[in-house]
Amino acid sequence: MPPILLPTTTAAMRQELLVRLARQAYRHGLFTLASGRSSDHYVNCKPVSLSGLGLALLGALLLEQVEPEAAAVAGLTLGADPLVSAVAMRAALDGRDLDALIVRKEAKGHGTGAWLEGPLPETGRRITVLEDVVTSGGSSLKAVHQLRQAGYTVGRVVTIVDRQEGGLEAMTAAGLELRSLFRLEEVAATAAGLR
Repeated sequence: MPPILLPTTTAAMRQELLVRLARQAYRHGLFTLASGRSSDHYVNCKPVSLSGLGLALLGALLLEQVEPEAAAVAGLTLGADPLVSAVAMRAALDGRDLDALIVRKEAKGHGTGAWLEGPLPETGRRITVLEDVVTSGGSSLKAVHQLRQAGYTVGRVVTIVDRQEGGLEAMTAAGLELRSLFRLEEVAATAAGLR
């Protein structure tokens, strides 16, 4: 089997990732989302974000969206776990000091009772939040809340896919900038073209 080669330009990486999301992460049908709402579209990025090439692509593309002054990337477990790891690894390969933090869904039930896992930066430092899919923005906002409670500055959330269902408005209302690699309509259109 020949070695898998990572595309070398941002445009080529973005196209490869879009096709992988359309094939492996997107489904069309009738689905009930975590919010309880029904949707004709379902996006589960884990088949891509837990694959070797998917992680390489995501690490490079998400890192481009992380604020230059950020000391770390963070996200709510479970969807953001591979993303923060991939971005921290890519940053290290690029010679940039950027750590990864995981925000728990609830405080650790023993030991320190921590909400955050990973090498904690000094309080006051900037952290960029990563997310796999933004729908209403609830998961991202929970992560932002915990990071701000711990004394960090958070101004940007970066997601793989924005489902375009209120997340942008929720982020704006919370004083956050939302950046997305793709919007749901792009992934859905690519998936339809591959059928």
